[in-house]
Amino acid sequence: MKNTDSDSTEWMPDLVDRICGSYKKEGLFEEKRCRKLPSKAIIIEITEDLFKIIFPGFYGRRDLEESTIQYYVGDILDSIYSRLVEEVERALCYWCPAETASDQCSTCDCLNSAKKIVSDFMKKLPRIREALGGDVQAAFDGDPAAKSLEEIIVSYPGLYAIATHRLAHELYLEKVPLISRIMSEHAHGKTGIDIHPGAKIGQNFFTDHGTGIVIGETTEIGNNVKIYQGVTLGALSFPKDERGNIIKGKKRHPTIEDNVTIYAGATILGGDTVIGKNSVIGGNVWLTSSVEPGTKVLATPQ
Repeated sequence: MKNTDSDSTEWMPDLVDRICGSYKKEGLFEEKRCRKLPSKAIIIEITEDLFKIIFPGFYGRRDLEESTIQYYVGDILDSIYSRLVEEVERALCYWCPAETASDQCSTCDCLNSAKKIVSDFMKKLPRIREALGGDVQAAFDGDPAAKSLEEIIVSYPGLYAIATHRLAHELYLEKVPLISRIMSEHAHGKTGIDIHPGAKIGQNFFTDHGTGIVIGETTEIGNNVKIYQGVTLGALSFPKDERGNIIKGKKRHPTIEDNVTIYAGATILGGDTVIGKNSVIGGNVWLTSSVEPGTKVLATPQ
């Protein structure tokens, strides 16, 4: 059957040339042509494997026994270590200030830096597990609909989001480019809960329902805090330099002290805004200034 004009692909070579020409115009592959970005797919796989370690029997294999658990855990940890070292090395090398663009930096030691970062990160897994145990219990204690701890671990999006955050936050603290953000945005896509990996979150944290929650990079949250769906802990404004460029690294997001409850739809903005301990922030409240400890803030009926 003869090709018609409608199904001919004679235009394809010209399209390829145009697209590749745009790469050249943008300077793509020039300065960092020998450096490779970390793999998003592999980082997500590693995150899922970390869940198998954090919650054995709930993620991964269901037939675990005491006689085989050490082999199982050791095998997964070994795999995580080798893959994560490679991805962290790529992240460090891609943004390495060294002038030489190569897979292995010649004037610094990104590989050994990656090995140290990953080993230090993995040594924190027992502490992360302990913190997540408190988060699971907080969800059970705070949600009358929860029937068991197991239900929370396998089905609550808020637990998935905070577990991912506690893992990603440790890599963020090590100043590893990109990887922690890939992890947090993966959780965001799965749960609708957007927690920047830079946010500092204390013990026994619970997001009830969770959908639409936004927690900014410089947010600080104390212990025993409960947040409902649709809450935003955001920036009031962005400080700029004399050229009008946003100054990064400043405290832009609020501080939430211990034992605070924030109900659905509340918006709390600003790096100088502090919600004092034991306060209750009602639904749909808009706050841009601090409140004293023990304060109850309610939206004014219209």
